[in-house]
Amino acid sequence: MSTGVQIINTVLPVVLMLAIGMLCRQRKLLTREGIGALKSVVVNITLPAVMLNAFATMNYSGKNVILTLMMFGICLFGWILGNGFRKIFRIESRFIPFLTTGFEAGMLGYSLFILLYGQERIGTFASIDLGQVLFVFTLYKILLGMNGQEKVTAKELLSEMLHSPTMIAILAGVLLGATGIYRALQPSGISTVIDACTDFVSAPTSAIILLTIGYDLELKEISWSAVWKAAAFRMVIMAVLRVLAGLAVRTFGMGSSLDHALNVMFILPPPYVLPVFADEEQQRAYISSSISVLTVLTIIGFILLAVWGI
Repeated sequence: MSTGVQIINTVLPVVLMLAIGMLCRQRKLLTREGIGALKSVVVNITLPAVMLNAFATMNYSGKNVILTLMMFGICLFGWILGNGFRKIFRIESRFIPFLTTGFEAGMLGYSLFILLYGQERIGTFASIDLGQVLFVFTLYKILLGMNGQEKVTAKELLSEMLHSPTMIAILAGVLLGATGIYRALQPSGISTVIDACTDFVSAPTSAIILLTIGYDLELKEISWSAVWKAAAFRMVIMAVLRVLAGLAVRTFGMGSSLDHALNVMFILPPPYVLPVFADEEQQRAYISSSISVLTVLTIIGFILLAVWGI
């Protein structure tokens, strides 16, 4: 198979599902409530299956602890840099630092990584995702609460984490993988049963996610100057953080094996949950528009990764 055909095989399904999503909105084939239901299916059912398999099959070692701490620190540094940009350029929106950190790995990253590098390598992506997941579920939400009207208590945060299907799946996967239970089940063939179940449940994840993203990509009535400024801030900060992450993994002797996972991670948009925390309609529109533009840039980045094979 030629390189050109391989690139088309990777890129075309993504573009096709985005186009179908946009068509569903324009032709009113799906309602907003229907899209919400599809997102609920992904978040509560198919995505947890992806997470369970990814963390169960991940290779665990002391380096994973370093990776987790590294990604947590990188996310915090991204927030600090975003806050600095906000002050330097005197931007009023308090959400700028939250647009320059965190990654939508769950709703987008895993799907793109699988399309590029296959399900069998998903453990590599999971190994760098754990630190940013912990950041988003803890410090990210605490900082959002401290900076706005909604105050997030430690009890509420812990309760949300423990009741989140995604977090439950991650914890279950870590338990199976880190304790060696998953590997111990391989000789008996039970692990293949687990794989078959998670693969079957998670199969529609990529298609559904891309369809919902296409449905939401409505770029009308955007304050382009403000949105592009936020997008530029994130791209600059992500470029800096990608270099730092690359230096860190090599310093700790992890070589270039994580480069593909890092490349996908650092082209991702910020967490899609962010608009929920905006307390004004204007701010919600600004954040949603920024995330839409950053999602388009992510798809462009994905195409470039496919073309260049990196």
